[in-house]
Amino acid sequence: MLLSIAEIFGDFGLKHFARTGLQSSLAAGSLGYVGVVYFLIQALKTGNILYVNGMWDGMSALLESIAAYIILGERLNTPAQYFGLASIIIGLYMLSKGGIAK
Repeated sequence: MLLSIAEIFGDFGLKHFARTGLQSSLAAGSLGYVGVVYFLIQALKTGNILYVNGMWDGMSALLESIAAYIILGERLNTPAQYFGLASIIIGLYMLSKGGIAK
């Protein structure tokens, strides 16, 4: 979860930098990705790459999509795209069954 939150922070900062050129946004985005590296190392201490990457990708896609929808007002184009997000939730549930893969 913390890995995904750090990534969201980094992505939002870098998006703002890309659109405005503000150096503070570049710094915030870069700091977010320093957090990604730190939390990825912590996650790999307890789980294998296959598990950690699957959970990170799924959680990141889900949380960042919710944040972009609520905070940035971004929307998808079709119901099929929203179905894809729902599929991610199912995938996360299936990955979580059986505990952390070492």
